[in-house]
Amino acid sequence: MAGEIPDIQATVRTGTGKGAARQARREGLVPGIVYGGGTDPLPINLPFNELIKRLRKGRFLSTLFNLKVEGEDDVRVICRNVQRDVVKDLPTHVDFMRLRRTSRVSLFIPVEIVGEEEAPGLKRGGVLTMVRPEVELRCTAGDIPEKIVASVAGMEINDTLTISQVELPSGTRPTIDRDFVIANITAPSGLASQKDEDEGEEAAADEVPATEVSED
Repeated sequence: MAGEIPDIQATVRTGTGKGAARQARREGLVPGIVYGGGTDPLPINLPFNELIKRLRKGRFLSTLFNLKVEGEDDVRVICRNVQRDVVKDLPTHVDFMRLRRTSRVSLFIPVEIVGEEEAPGLKRGGVLTMVRPEVELRCTAGDIPEKIVASVAGMEINDTLTISQVELPSGTRPTIDRDFVIANITAPSGLASQKDEDEGEEAAADEVPATEVSED
């Protein structure tokens, strides 16, 4: 299970309605709501600056958070909606859903590459390129993997590593149905340039001048 679920801090929002929400925004807070999990909805406020930082990191809607609210038990949540100002595009309200251990969620899980010392292509100077350093998986909230381990052992230059070649943690599956590329080994730039030159010279040598074509 993931060992580094990020914390997100919030406070209980007293009062409801547009008036309380406007007051929160004047105080540098963003109003929100936490619902689901078999308990009553909880109105909250989040620090505007911290929320902006989270949003700029990307994938806010597919990140599992440990919500910490003073006076409340910590709870795992996932964001379900971020309302924004139509003019300034700044967050004005956030909806979080509580997750049970059996809840199914889609999250981006980092990929760890192993077997580099056993890849002939890398020993020959090839370059390992990560196409997808993270893979979105469907999994249960109680069994979220910390990472996916993918091996490039035995790979040559121009070989690709796809999701079908990776043993995924039990109970997880990719959200993309097709067999997509995770990484590949490409030729070093110098070798690639030389190969292009050689192929160009071979093509030129194979060309026959028009004056030498015989009708015999």
